[in-house]
Amino acid sequence: MDISRRLFGGAIAAGTAGLAASLAACAADSSTPAAPATTVAGAALRTGSGANTTLGPIKQVDAGVLRVAYAEFGPATGQPVVLLHGWPYDAYSYADVGPILAGAGYRVLVPFLRGYGQTTFLSPQTVRNGQQAAIARDIVDFLDALHIDQAVFGGYDWGARTVDIIAALWPQRVKALVAVSGYLITQQAAQQQPLPPQAELGWWYQYYFATERGRLGYTRNRHDFNKLIWRTASPAWNFDDATYDRSAAAFDNPDHVDIVISNYRWRLSLAPGEPQYDAYEQQLAAAPAITVPTITLSSDFDGAAKDGAAYRAKFTGRYEHRVLDGIGHNVPQEAPKPFAQAIIDADRL
Repeated sequence: MDISRRLFGGAIAAGTAGLAASLAACAADSSTPAAPATTVAGAALRTGSGANTTLGPIKQVDAGVLRVAYAEFGPATGQPVVLLHGWPYDAYSYADVGPILAGAGYRVLVPFLRGYGQTTFLSPQTVRNGQQAAIARDIVDFLDALHIDQAVFGGYDWGARTVDIIAALWPQRVKALVAVSGYLITQQAAQQQPLPPQAELGWWYQYYFATERGRLGYTRNRHDFNKLIWRTASPAWNFDDATYDRSAAAFDNPDHVDIVISNYRWRLSLAPGEPQYDAYEQQLAAAPAITVPTITLSSDFDGAAKDGAAYRAKFTGRYEHRVLDGIGHNVPQEAPKPFAQAIIDADRL
């Protein structure tokens, strides 16, 4: 997850507004009429969110170093669409998007990333590595295992980073792209540069994970930890316990903690990658442009950066940017219809 620069600006603004409202309420005379209830931000965009509570039968396929668990929607003959979740989420992010796209004739594939759900490593000797190139290679291997030459891709958080990487390194595999928060490919050298103190506050969980106390705390408390992240990243999304618990089951994967800790430590150069991914990382360190047709989505999570201007130049093919005001970080689960429409429209760019 990438709260950091994007969320912090929005969170500070929201927090300041909330404090002002609270102070005003305290100062108001008791005889002052109550203000009318206001519409929850983004309510119209959330139509259909939570309509589906199952992914259907979970399938499995051996792909690269993994046995990948995945949900599938739609006809086997449809245009393949691969949708990728982030941290701390899972394939249920697409429980509503999948049926919408299936209804439009797409074959929709939603894998659980390494360390999530029923996805497992084929060998106990394989390094539990969460670096970005390893996760991207997993998805290319997944395509190969299913004999899919090219797909439309969509993702957010880790998923957006992964689809960005696949589009940059294997553009022939990507018919079109939908990426929440735009260009998220990590350059480790840039990650070493400090931010202003207020912005650094948004990285708290990454610094926590850099310590052994953080690893132990996440191991013991991941259910409540990740629920806190959900609430922080999507403050206007009124998800219930059942919705969260369906996804929380994916965090019980025996490799989950190792993958999460590896991912965030690798980004900060506190954990090594693996040599077989070095060539990929060297290419990604140059911040390659993405040439495939792309729609980028942003939300309130992105704060002041939600206009997309900061990464516009990285997308050199046919392109569109959309802003979903009032929506938090988990865009496909919070706003399934706009996300699904972006997939359909990107496919037609």
